[in-house]
Amino acid sequence: MFETGVATHAGRVRERNEDLYFVRPDTGVFAVADGMGGHEDGALASALVIDGLRSIGSPASAPDLLARLEDRMLKANRRLKEIARERDRAAIGSTLAVVLAFAPHYACVWSGDSRVYLVRGGHITQLSRDHTEAEDLVDRGVLTREEAKRWPRRNVITRAIGVHDDPELELEYGALEHGDTFVICSDGLTAHVQDAEIRDCVTGRAPQEACDALVALTLERGAADNVTVVVARYTADGDDGLLAEPHVAGHGAAP
Repeated sequence: MFETGVATHAGRVRERNEDLYFVRPDTGVFAVADGMGGHEDGALASALVIDGLRSIGSPASAPDLLARLEDRMLKANRRLKEIARERDRAAIGSTLAVVLAFAPHYACVWSGDSRVYLVRGGHITQLSRDHTEAEDLVDRGVLTREEAKRWPRRNVITRAIGVHDDPELELEYGALEHGDTFVICSDGLTAHVQDAEIRDCVTGRAPQEACDALVALTLERGAADNVTVVVARYTADGDDGLLAEPHVAGHGAAP
């Protein structure tokens, strides 16, 4: 089973929150989408991505769950490309960071720079890899990790749903272990909070308390962007690893 928490806030600078979350333990889907394109376009993009997740339904197996996700993101990508053409926009898109769970397995799927972390045994691991120009340059040895943090184009993303002809999803997967805690977040969190601080906020706290603490810390540090956090903690209790009660996907402020 999963215990979950969610928190989202527009931040200290932005007037509108273009982030959305989606938490459905009964179908094994936990996600954050961060819209891009400015104002109404960004909000529309994240909403279309979340609408696709909402239509996944109940999977018959782990491969079926992954196939349903890929199908919905292909459709969302196609629709966003159409809307961009209709509105004469270069691109309207949204990042996606999602954990799919079908016990005893999980998959981390993402496009863009929203992240998925796994906290296990007191250690935090970033499962996703940022799809940004800065990260690509680090991988090629052009920039060091410290240089990338100050690079002027560090926030330019290279993948997102709606940007390219294909959504270009990346995948990592593994086996669930008792106590595994997944942290899914938009870059509004990681711009202000370090990985070790995320680990410390999550460790020893209930998921909702952890989400509230992470958003509060971000707000204390200026919250230059929208910030959204989903925390999902797995407890192996002999059932199928799912709960029936979902969180409603939506914009909003941290409690």
